[in-house]
Amino acid sequence: MRTQDLGELLMLAALWGASFLFMRIAVPAFGPIALVAVRLGIASVFLVGILIFTGKLRKLGDHPGKLAIVGVLNTALPFVLLSYATLSMTAGFTSILNATTPLWGALIAFVWVKERLTLAQVLGLLIGFAGVITLVWGKVSFTGNGTGPAIVAALLATCSYGVAASYTRKYLSGIDPLVIATGSQLAGFILLTPLAALYLPQHSIGLSSWLSVLVLGIACTGVAYILFFRLVSRIGPSKTITVTFLIPVFGMLWGYLFLQEAVSSQMLAGAAVILAGTLLSTGLIKPSWCNKPG
Repeated sequence: MRTQDLGELLMLAALWGASFLFMRIAVPAFGPIALVAVRLGIASVFLVGILIFTGKLRKLGDHPGKLAIVGVLNTALPFVLLSYATLSMTAGFTSILNATTPLWGALIAFVWVKERLTLAQVLGLLIGFAGVITLVWGKVSFTGNGTGPAIVAALLATCSYGVAASYTRKYLSGIDPLVIATGSQLAGFILLTPLAALYLPQHSIGLSSWLSVLVLGIACTGVAYILFFRLVSRIGPSKTITVTFLIPVFGMLWGYLFLQEAVSSQMLAGAAVILAGTLLSTGLIKPSWCNKPG
């Protein structure tokens, strides 16, 4: 991997790790639904501008229905669920749960598009979900201010990402990735706006919250998607997906530095087990003793 590619991979991980920090700051003021609607609106304006600049704007109208589905599965729904989760969980903790996305992706690809799994990948799925249990053990409570609903919401969000990945692969293969990114953000914004109108905050919103949602929309969504798809085209999806392993590192780092969030040994252990399982389930580690299809 070239130095430039490695630098962009680290930048992407830093941006997506920071998204949990900015959600933590902004979601109490906006609420999950209104926050995501504003975030997607800002990202849509930014990405549509890129499409206009590159002369690809007309391509947005080619697959409106399919882009709308991806907009729900890959942006509107998971963004709302993760924003809700950050109301009661730290940025670092939520970013670790987000690292289960490739696990769901591998499982759903196996069930839906019949992608064969090796024994190593099956083992990786089991290890990864064991890591989730390690992470949330003793923390799941559905009474009072317990984090049970937030944990469920975060895992549903990552499952939605997994469904979106298989749907995109099955129905939008060969479509310009920038068009998919822009169309899905725009569709998510259009579909979510009527609901967001019902949940507009009735109080004034501070400058820090507005700045946070602005950074979420432009940097953590618009710029991040451009980096992601550029890396996919240059180094391939298998290497690009390694960004998933770096996001929790930055998520915990930004939360510790800017919000004084604690990083516990249980969080570190859970993250390590989840990432080990992800490495196996995505095929990035292929032990010779279990590479036969399972």
